[in-house]
Amino acid sequence: MTEREFHELCDRALRAIEDALDASGVDVESSRNDNVLEMEFDDGSKVIVNGNAPLREIWVAAKSGGFHFRRDAERWVDTRSGEDLFACLSRVVSQQS
Repeated sequence: MTEREFHELCDRALRAIEDALDASGVDVESSRNDNVLEMEFDDGSKVIVNGNAPLREIWVAAKSGGFHFRRDAERWVDTRSGEDLFACLSRVVSQQS
């Protein structure tokens, strides 16, 4: 995957995350700066999702830990557990909200 392709796929994933947050009704403040999406919860905790272009990965930082996702066909997959990016985010956002 080229860097340009990575940025397009990462942008698409971050937009999908933002749309899912809006639709979910979860009480979270989110802000995005380029390939970094920050979600802040009422207790001050954060989940940060960012694209790492050199490694072609999406990284997630949450209270429960750090996760690295690589593109596998049509989805982003955790490099350790094989969990899908959106399943992981659903879990960590639920835990922190």
